[in-house]
Amino acid sequence: PLSREQFDRISAYARGVLARDDLFEERIRAGRIRDCHGDLYSANICLADKVYIYDCIEFNDRFRYCDVASDVAFLAMDLDFHDLSDLGAYFIERFGNQSGDQGLGAMLDFYKCYRAYVRGKIGLFTAADPAVDASVRQANLEAAARYFRLADSYASRG
Repeated sequence: PLSREQFDRISAYARGVLARDDLFEERIRAGRIRDCHGDLYSANICLADKVYIYDCIEFNDRFRYCDVASDVAFLAMDLDFHDLSDLGAYFIERFGNQSGDQGLGAMLDFYKCYRAYVRGKIGLFTAADPAVDASVRQANLEAAARYFRLADSYASRG
């Protein structure tokens, strides 16, 4: 599901962004590191009489305190994965306008890449579980490959 070439591109991209202390220091100075959701993707959102967002990470503060751009990127990446990129772009635009987050755009591909990569790893871990049946294993392998392709596409843009 993850080729060596994809891994190398993703890894080089991530290292390059992580070396940019100025980006992260600016996010801190701008007050963009906050108590966030930590697991914001479409399965954790319910649209009814209003929008309900649930299942935030409560078991580990370190997973929840993050750059708000990470939560925004997770939902946008999830929408990309489900072929709803237009909705993801709309969400990013509206969030950026409402929040006044001037540095959001500089961080999105990095966090989208990270979140897609993590989802790919989760798919591989699930597929490797001896307790899952063959159809679940295959579905997770296919999803993992798609997530890794998505992570690679973000890395290639960055």
